[in-house]
Amino acid sequence: MPPLRVCFAIDNLSRAGTESQLLALIRHLDRSQVEPSLVLLDGEGDESRSLEPADCQITRLGVQKLFHPKAARAAWRLRQIWHEVRPDILQAYFLDASYFTVPIARSCGIGAIVRVRNNLGYWLTRKHRFLNRTIRPMVTVSLTNSASGKQALIEADRLPERRIRVIENGVDLERFAAIPEPSQRPEVVVGCVANLRAVKNIDGLMRAAKVVCARYPHVRFQVAGDGEQRADLLELQASLRLGDRFELTGATSDVPSFLSGVDIAVLPSHSEGMSNALLEYMAAGRAIVATDVGANATVLGGTGTVIPARSDDALSAAICDVVANPESARVLAKRARQRVESEYSRTAMVRRFEAFYREISRSSRAASSG
Repeated sequence: MPPLRVCFAIDNLSRAGTESQLLALIRHLDRSQVEPSLVLLDGEGDESRSLEPADCQITRLGVQKLFHPKAARAAWRLRQIWHEVRPDILQAYFLDASYFTVPIARSCGIGAIVRVRNNLGYWLTRKHRFLNRTIRPMVTVSLTNSASGKQALIEADRLPERRIRVIENGVDLERFAAIPEPSQRPEVVVGCVANLRAVKNIDGLMRAAKVVCARYPHVRFQVAGDGEQRADLLELQASLRLGDRFELTGATSDVPSFLSGVDIAVLPSHSEGMSNALLEYMAAGRAIVATDVGANATVLGGTGTVIPARSDDALSAAICDVVANPESARVLAKRARQRVESEYSRTAMVRRFEAFYREISRSSRAASSG
């Protein structure tokens, strides 16, 4: 059998979680089984261009607004490309890329259309819900990375269970192999990898840090990430008088390097599907405190501290407990590393996707011939 032609569609490339998982998938697919291509709804920015994978046909459409004359020209161009070399499968990410590519794929006769929805839909507007309903009949399978994501699709989108598949994320363990165990230095660094958006609850982490730092003068906090809340968070940092005890270090392309200087890794989010940051914390062998949202508790499997979401008191108390019990924290951190090695490797994730593509292609051919 020739390799399956799978076209991936997304708005732009970045170093954020979903985009990183997609890039890793494209780069590690067995080319004898899957021939990938990539459609970028926009794709013109410097960061997106710098992250484009090699050995993969890439189409940049330059569309920034769906309801714009440029979008109509781009739709015609994409239709021509797909008529010339028709993919077997389209796999679309994010809202705008899905709204744009799914109807075109259906009109071109692409046999299997996969839509990826890893978030829990907490921010969907009425417009988005309408557009979701519009393209829903065109989608063969909705793909998510956690049981909580599947439940959200059933409840919010009213999708039947048979049209949903769960494929969990994976982490590149080799990137974290050289990270040493946390040093037993006097200072304790609490770290977090997150975009600076409201859902990530960095403001709550700051308020918790105020309590922790008052109790333990040798503890300081670092957050690796950037985003729309940066200015507001700097104001909050000043009002809480955290000074250099809490640092927003900016976005990083080298998460292993950041985590090598961290003793305790925290995920304080209000909402998650399956967190890439959490997998990275586990791969780095760090003590972990995470809110009980999405797949966090399932992924940790008892190898970290899970706390209720939206509770600054619970967050500060959990961090204080880990600081006060370093030996117990080290034992859990080692177990977290062992768990991610056995359950959530990137190699296993890619093999699951390849099996999924074979399965959905067979089903598509059977349906068309029947």
